[in-house]
Amino acid sequence: MGTISYEAKKEIAFLTIQSPPANALSSKLLNDLSEKLDLIEKDKMIKAIVLHGEGKFFSAGADIKEFTNLQHSSDYESLSRNGQELFDRIEAFPIPVIAAIHGAALGGGLELAMSCHIRLVTESAVLGLPEMTLGIIPGFAGTQRLPGYVGTAKAYEMILTGEPIDGKEAVRCGLANSVAGEEELIAESVKLAEKIAAKSKPAIQQIMNLIPFAKTGQFSEGIKAEAKAFGDIFGSEDAKEGVHAFLEKRKPNFQDK
Repeated sequence: MGTISYEAKKEIAFLTIQSPPANALSSKLLNDLSEKLDLIEKDKMIKAIVLHGEGKFFSAGADIKEFTNLQHSSDYESLSRNGQELFDRIEAFPIPVIAAIHGAALGGGLELAMSCHIRLVTESAVLGLPEMTLGIIPGFAGTQRLPGYVGTAKAYEMILTGEPIDGKEAVRCGLANSVAGEEELIAESVKLAEKIAAKSKPAIQQIMNLIPFAKTGQFSEGIKAEAKAFGDIFGSEDAKEGVHAFLEKRKPNFQDK
């Protein structure tokens, strides 16, 4: 039985974490997620992805039971690197991923959410990295991604105490984009995905390539890449259509070419 379901509706892909009761991130689940990303990457129609959890949680974290099956420090290091590589892939994915977070996004669950490009949360959602309360530390790049969203001081506080924050605080400190009602979370995520999917796919992919330069502090390289992409995009059919539609005061009809 799969732990990640995949459904495509027109230009939007829906990935649902299905590993009750807590949607723990087992090795199987991470492998399933990687396989679903392979499928999405091959589907030329998809322009946006919505990732959410089935049941009461987004994901309450890694599967702690798996830890007891490991014996050597090298085993734990390999487990960490496997998770990091998958989440790096999500962050570098050419299609924007929206995480719709309800219930708990803790430990590996929050690390997964942080690798996504946009995060919508419910006000009652609980987000945190509680690994220190178990005498361990985050292992799926939590120590590296969290400071980029909330700042180093807040990251020290959250990781060292292990205390979570709610959805409203997550938005305030930059960890999430916006709050949605419990019943409206998926609908709001879909609405955002639809706004993205209405744009030209070549332009979307250029943006997905360019913003990471800013995240890594490579400003001089980023502006060079932007200038090159700016020139390239004007050779696309969609750019011509977009400009003509603007001048003709109509909605553009992009063909993703």
